[in-house]
Amino acid sequence: MTINTLLVDFACASILILLGMFLRAKLKFIQRSFIPASLLAGFLGLALGPSFLNILPLSEHIGSYAGVITILVFAAVGINGFSFSPGNMKKDLNRMGAYAIYKILGIALQIVIPIVFAIIVISKFIPEINYGFGLLLAAGFYGGHGTAAAIGTTFENLGWENATDLGMTAATGGMLIGILGGLIFIKWATRKGYTQYVKDFSEISEDLKTGLVKPENRTSMGKDTVSPIALDPLAFHVALLVVPAGLGYLLNNYIAETWNLEFPTFTIAFIIALLMYLVLGRGKKGIYKYVDSKIVDRIGSSATDYLVFFGVASIQLPVVREYWLPLTLLMLSGLVVVVLTLVVIGPGMNYESWFERSIFVYGYSTGVFAIGLTLLRVIDPNNKSKTLTDTAIVGPLNTPLELFAWSAGPIMLMIGQHWTFVGIYVAISIACFVIARIFKWWYWKIPLGERPAVPLDREE
Repeated sequence: MTINTLLVDFACASILILLGMFLRAKLKFIQRSFIPASLLAGFLGLALGPSFLNILPLSEHIGSYAGVITILVFAAVGINGFSFSPGNMKKDLNRMGAYAIYKILGIALQIVIPIVFAIIVISKFIPEINYGFGLLLAAGFYGGHGTAAAIGTTFENLGWENATDLGMTAATGGMLIGILGGLIFIKWATRKGYTQYVKDFSEISEDLKTGLVKPENRTSMGKDTVSPIALDPLAFHVALLVVPAGLGYLLNNYIAETWNLEFPTFTIAFIIALLMYLVLGRGKKGIYKYVDSKIVDRIGSSATDYLVFFGVASIQLPVVREYWLPLTLLMLSGLVVVVLTLVVIGPGMNYESWFERSIFVYGYSTGVFAIGLTLLRVIDPNNKSKTLTDTAIVGPLNTPLELFAWSAGPIMLMIGQHWTFVGIYVAISIACFVIARIFKWWYWKIPLGERPAVPLDREE
């Protein structure tokens, strides 16, 4: 591969992404489905690329881009550090505590149930199926295309071919389930009167439908924290992400060559980025005040859009055809998990604005954060439910569970420690229920129609 090959591949990706944005802005049926432009572009790339019609000059290397872009995405997560506010945590302990347990339980169940289903049920019909097959569901649904690429690469390094293609297919299916299923549930909830801030689905803004923001509704994507005379602010922030991404790759290669140990590169990059965040410091004397988290988020989101395109466009259709039955069964098991998490556990563990919180978790549990955010904005455009605020505070509690699953999971599932891995997340799931009962964060006895819209202090 040459640098010109890279240029042509990204040029083709950009053309199709812009075309996807144009289709989203102009076609009503696409607007009603809320399908992201990058996903539309990915389908176009899959149809027009080397896997099918072979019209576009996409190279055979497009399947390798997703793994590299994933490292950059995780670096963006690490460099932004952890958002935590002890003052708010103390004030709204009941609301945020219940929400934190709900989020932790959501990922634990999404890991446990598909893996057990794959081992006990799917393997009976297809004995040659890999025991790590079930983890691809959580990687694709909860983690999205980035995690699916990372997990797939790890599995392939451990000897399981085609894992990345299967993970990307699961991620694509999850994103469609997240968007289309989320809209169905929103319409259901508005009819039932469960939504607190939007009572009619037709109230959705034109900006959300078309994806084009009107001038009066536009907001800044960030601030200039360094002078362009010295260094362009965007270049400054890009460098902050590329450094841990590159160092993560080099350090992982060194570890592999020196100690013969294999770690996911994205995990190493995340740790390095997090260390950079800690070293930069957030106090008055720290230099983190020159890092704009919104710009970092935008760079990470931009990388994710290209990640989605290359992830979908590089899917090997013969592999999908070969695994269509186990993939279908696996995604059905995942669909059952996220629906139960939304309609059963959601109202049980969320007292105030239960549907707004639950549909947000449903959205990012089936695709990416942006899907959850889109669904939330449909029914709570001004964040009156404080869902995003609470997510920023309690979100870091999920990080250790995710990193362990994505890093240790493939290894444990491949070397025969599958029941040990499952047992860890079963214990976490049970602990969530126990903690919810101990702290009285289980609200099923309160009728759904009587839940308050604005978060209130829970009465004893």
